[in-house]
Amino acid sequence: MSVAHYFTFLRVLLTPLFPCVYLYHTSWGIPGILVPYILITMLAVCAFTDLFDGFIARRKNQVTSFGKIFDPMADSIMSMTIFFTFTQGIVQIPLLLVLVFLYREFLMSALRTVCAIKGLVLAARNSGKIKTFFQSVSSFFILTLMILYQADWVSLIHLQSGSFYAMLATAFCSVFSAFEYLYINRALIRQAVVAGN
Repeated sequence: MSVAHYFTFLRVLLTPLFPCVYLYHTSWGIPGILVPYILITMLAVCAFTDLFDGFIARRKNQVTSFGKIFDPMADSIMSMTIFFTFTQGIVQIPLLLVLVFLYREFLMSALRTVCAIKGLVLAARNSGKIKTFFQSVSSFFILTLMILYQADWVSLIHLQSGSFYAMLATAFCSVFSAFEYLYINRALIRQAVVAGN
C-alpha cells in the first residue's frame, strides 16, 4: 500500500457521507441552509484527494496496476453516488439521465476486469480524466445553484433546469470518453477476448 492508495481509499470512505447529509440532514440536526456548504466542502476534499493521489504516485514513482484500476473505480463510485443523490430532494435530476453514467461505468468496469483477469491493464485515458473533471465541475455547479436558491437569488425552476443541462453536457462528455477509451484500447480488449475463448 502506497500513500497514494490511502488517499484513494479516503475518497471512497468519504463518499457515502454525501447522500447521508443531503437526504437525512434533518434527522441529524443539520440546518438545511448549511447542507450545500457541507456538501461542497466534502466534494472539495474528495476532489483534492483525487488530484493528490495521482500527484503523489507520479512524484514518488508509485504508479501501480492496482492504482490504475482502483483510482478510476473510486472516481466512478464518487460520481455515481453524487449523481444518484441528486435525483432526490430539490435538485430532481431525471433518473434516466443518471443511468447513462451508470451504464458507462458498468461497461468500463467490466472491460477492466476482463482484461485484468488476462493480465492486461487498461490505464486511464486523458479523456477519462476530462470526464471526471466535468463531473466534478457539474457537481460543484449544482451545489452552487443550491446555495443561490437558498439565498433566494435563483428560483427552484432555474435550479432544476440548470442542474439538468449541466448533467446533460457532462453525459455527452462521458459517452465520448467511453468511445475514445474503447477505440484506443481496442487491441488490448481484442487480445483479452481472444484469450478468453
